Amino acid sequence: MKEEIQKIFKGYVEDGEETLSKYSHDASIFNIRPKVVVFPKDSEDVKNLVKWVSENNENKEKYPNLSITARCAGTDMSGGAVGESIILDFTRYMNKLVSFNEKELNITVQPGMFYRDFEKLTLEKGLILPCFTASKAINAVGGMFGNNSAGERTLKYGKTEDYILETKVVFSDGVEKIVKPIPLSEVSKQGEPYTKIYDLIKNNEEEIKKSKPDVHKNSAGYYIWNIIRSQNLKNSSGLTLPGIPGGTHTVDNSSDSSFFDLNRLLCGSQGTLGIATEITFKLVPEPKHTRLLVVFLRDMSLLPNLVNRILKYNPQSLESYDDRTFLLVVKYIRGFAKLLGLSNFVKLIFSFWPEALMTLRNGFPKLVLLVEFTGESREEADGEAEKALKDLQIIKKIGIRLTKNALEAKKYWTIRHEAFNLIRYHLKKVKSMTFIDDVIVKPERLPEFFPALYKILNKYKKRITFAVGGHSGDGNMHIYTLVNPKDPNLKEMIMEVSDQVYDLVTKLGGSITAEHNDGLIRTPYLNKMYSEKMINIFAEIKHIFDPKNIFNPGKKVPTLDLGGTKEYIKGHVAF
Repeated sequence: MKEEIQKIFKGYVEDGEETLSKYSHDASIFNIRPKVVVFPKDSEDVKNLVKWVSENNENKEKYPNLSITARCAGTDMSGGAVGESIILDFTRYMNKLVSFNEKELNITVQPGMFYRDFEKLTLEKGLILPCFTASKAINAVGGMFGNNSAGERTLKYGKTEDYILETKVVFSDGVEKIVKPIPLSEVSKQGEPYTKIYDLIKNNEEEIKKSKPDVHKNSAGYYIWNIIRSQNLKNSSGLTLPGIPGGTHTVDNSSDSSFFDLNRLLCGSQGTLGIATEITFKLVPEPKHTRLLVVFLRDMSLLPNLVNRILKYNPQSLESYDDRTFLLVVKYIRGFAKLLGLSNFVKLIFSFWPEALMTLRNGFPKLVLLVEFTGESREEADGEAEKALKDLQIIKKIGIRLTKNALEAKKYWTIRHEAFNLIRYHLKKVKSMTFIDDVIVKPERLPEFFPALYKILNKYKKRITFAVGGHSGDGNMHIYTLVNPKDPNLKEMIMEVSDQVYDLVTKLGGSITAEHNDGLIRTPYLNKMYSEKMINIFAEIKHIFDPKNIFNPGKKVPTLDLGGTKEYIKGHVAF
């Protein structure tokens, strides 16, 4: 395979032991060894590779299960960036800036650009791509597109899909096409796959409509609901973003103001429908000033009312972490001091004095909320924070603190971002294994969700260490789990816990994945959320774009021997 690919490929093709071992992993629980790893120099390499794979796909004896898994930084937590055949890594060469139009607030880059390099370019112009993730120091923009990523600012700014203006995508025939929103009236002129996807939506409109998860974010299945959009120029969070068609729309041929945007489907498809070679993002001005309000919540039943009160003041972020996270940070306080850059331990202990006082007055918090307000001026940011503070002060059983400076705010954000890494560092005999890490329910269901979740996980408390944090503003919670890799029944436990947690989430009307996507770890559980008919619609979407199943098989749509089943998960969990 290596010799054959090198004939049509300018970049590097590698199959050495060190390379194959490295690319057998992403940030998930899996160990899946590829045949070769390729590093394209340009889009011609990508096109030639796709054509070669398509032409040789039927030669099962020579090339069994021939396919391409596009990969960038490999930070995917769902197993979306690993595969048994060809890994296509963009980060070595296809990591360049293509163009930057700061006046029009857009930037075009190749998928292998790391977000940290991307952000450096945009912040120099006072601009930001606000859907960045907590892992922004190590992830790449192609992965953000593939997963439809989101992060702490999603509450106000929406997900990656809201910032995709245009892409260049290589489809399964090896042809690279420009994909951008088109008027709905012009779909018939585009040919496939536009017409087939339109017909699929039109012929199944009722099933699609009733199957849409009623949550703020969802990455489960193919997101077919957003392809047809009205021209109201707002993102999914209601923020006006010039130039981005937003909102939802039913199929209506007579509507001249509606758009058909395949990027809404491609974004979040984990490279299973095509391979993006260039991405044009819309940017927004980076807020100049922020102010953090911290809320200590002792009674979880107050959370829905609390969230609704806070949202009236339009915060940029409404994040949270639970009491387990806070207690573990206190347990490993010296390591936390290093994260904050505080060499004076006495000073660090003193910095927790406000929390100590609040605990004495209000009891130990079940949940800590971080509410960040922004403004073009210090007065504007402070004004919104102070109005929220005044409104919340009438609520009993909570503690509130308006941070006084950047260092104090950093303390809380460091707990939210780094606590789990700190725990993992200190607990040497256990290993981080993320498998139920990204569930979402409506905020008003969180008081039911938390005790039920703890009841499930506490049954395994001798085998699992866990903590919970996430985005309380929209009910998206991340469950961080540490397990003993020498546990002889680890695989069975992973399946048991997943079944129970996903049953809970779907019972509460939520989604099994809000941000981190299906990958290998959640594709087998899509039938908990969707009807058999809807699963078949997802399969038809896959077939329309990729009839030979050459793009990242086993993710989003089950492939019996290449992923999408519980048996496959059990067979490829990495200890």
